[in-house]
Amino acid sequence: MALTVKRQREQLQGAFSEMWFVKDTALDFGNAATGSGTFASVDITVPGVALGDIVLGVAVGVDTVDGAIVGAVTAANTVTFTLLNNSAGAINLASTTGRFVVARPLAW
Repeated sequence: MALTVKRQREQLQGAFSEMWFVKDTALDFGNAATGSGTFASVDITVPGVALGDIVLGVAVGVDTVDGAIVGAVTAANTVTFTLLNNSAGAINLASTTGRFVVARPLAW
């Protein structure tokens, strides 16, 4: 399958049909066990999102230590955030609030 790319000058104008801006949602990842490559996940219900939508970014209110947080729409109405442990030890972030953006790309 050939890669199709659409380049635009506008800042996201015309790229998405819908966007969800979610703020102040509770995030509690639990423990990402000892060892690089381990992870902990949390699901957030976001009405209306669907497979194929894109999580554009996430901001949290705590230091992620040596972890990285990634998000994906994993089912209808569900966004899953995963804390990836990039350290030699365990990572257990304090419960925090998060903000994130989900967007539905236009079919072009």
